[in-house]
Amino acid sequence: MALWRAYQRALAAHPWKVQVLTAAAGGETRSAGTPDRPDPDHGISGLWLCGGTKVDALKKMLLDQGCFAPCFLGCFLPLVGTLNGLSAQDNWAKLQRDYLDALITNYYLWPAVQLANFYLVPLHYRLAVVQSVAVIWNSYLSWKAHQL
Repeated sequence: MALWRAYQRALAAHPWKVQVLTAAAGGETRSAGTPDRPDPDHGISGLWLCGGTKVDALKKMLLDQGCFAPCFLGCFLPLVGTLNGLSAQDNWAKLQRDYLDALITNYYLWPAVQLANFYLVPLHYRLAVVQSVAVIWNSYLSWKAHQL
């Protein structure tokens, strides 16, 4: 609890610095917001959609999961394959084998997280929520990307 209170104090005193450090620590910027600018959200889906109603949260989640997730996975998996030295043919075969499974697994986790995040979580805590869940998600992705 002491760590959480320290995080809250730092966030209140230095919102931009803490948000940047939080994003850098987690390596993602999904749904990042700025506490000193409560309107609109400044995450991926917040670029186009503003508001805090249930319908707004649903629209943001659908945009995030309909656009960002498929594109991200379609880039991430081949990039890791390339960095691991897979040939173009092996990389393509791995993408065809793993993409749909990774996307379905994404849909088991992220829509619920993002709905709650966009509707229930105050803007200045959204990045921390996403980064916490991303630890689990990134572990799964790393495992998936390194399976032969």
